[in-house]
Amino acid sequence: MDLPTIIQPFPDGTKTETAPAAKSSGGHSTLVALAIIAFLYFARPVVLPIVLAIVGGMTLKPLIRWLSYCRIRPALGAAIVLFLLVSGIAVGSMELGRPAVAWMNEAPDHVAQLRQRIQKMFPRLARFNRAAAAVNNLGATQEEQKQSPTVELKTSRVPGSFLINWTGTLLAGIGETLVLLYLLLASGDLFLQKLVRVMPTLSDKKRAVEISHEVQQNISNYLFSVTIINVGLGVLVSGGLYWLGVPNAVMWGALVAALNYVPYFGPVAGMILLVLVGLLTFDTLLWAVLPTAWYLSLHLLESNLITPILLARRFTLNPVMIFVSLIFWTWLWGVPGALLSVPILVSIKVISDRFPSLSPVSELFAE
Repeated sequence: MDLPTIIQPFPDGTKTETAPAAKSSGGHSTLVALAIIAFLYFARPVVLPIVLAIVGGMTLKPLIRWLSYCRIRPALGAAIVLFLLVSGIAVGSMELGRPAVAWMNEAPDHVAQLRQRIQKMFPRLARFNRAAAAVNNLGATQEEQKQSPTVELKTSRVPGSFLINWTGTLLAGIGETLVLLYLLLASGDLFLQKLVRVMPTLSDKKRAVEISHEVQQNISNYLFSVTIINVGLGVLVSGGLYWLGVPNAVMWGALVAALNYVPYFGPVAGMILLVLVGLLTFDTLLWAVLPTAWYLSLHLLESNLITPILLARRFTLNPVMIFVSLIFWTWLWGVPGALLSVPILVSIKVISDRFPSLSPVSELFAE
């Protein structure tokens, strides 16, 4: 419905019509939103390490405060926390990387074995494939049918150079994130103090402090709780796979736990992965689905009972908005965006709760 036209009389009695200002402001808001999205997309090599460091700083801030209670200065406490974090990730990656590399080197054999298992478990599918191959060979001579296709391998420098550039960019981004994370943790509440100083009124200063503390506490509690849940899930999945006789059970459990950080898509990817692992490990269909069934039962228990108890109602968000946020940030920043989608959504929800003008946004994000 069009807005009513505003008629303004002039002193001499003539009237003129002016266009409503609402359309102009709406157009400007759309342009500003598109400009912000374009900036976040094209400036992601700069913006993404900053956002990762800020979220990491909010998550690790309680540890720095606890160390400060033990008379350890923030600079030394930040160095200790980051050293333990990086060392743990490096050791875990090395221990789990060996079986992963070995499994990837045997990938062609696994593909052939998987094809044989599927044909054995689903004989109708094998007959359908043979019938499709026979249809493709109609009209070909016997020599053409017996002749095996030749495969020509061409060497190219593009994939190698692309891989080197991608690895260098990844390492540079990780280094920038770690340095910025250390500076944020070592500085303590310096940035919050500066933010309070630039606020014009006392009420604005109090609101800034409350919003900052609430965002930091919510993100820290959320990520710590999710990490505890995922570690427990990975341990239980690994134990079940080991009991079933699946090789490299610890590696698959750790991979499933890492995938569980991504809402919706992560559990689906974990189930597909365990289906393939089951088909490669067992000869019968019943045993092949047991790894996936074990993981699915644990995931249903975690998502419907354990997670609501640990996260409580304060982290209850609209599932539709979580899914939309996941799609948007994954498109914008890839895998890091998928991991950051829920913390960013929580931050926007906390900020919108504090401002009456943003109450529609808060209501939209709430369940």
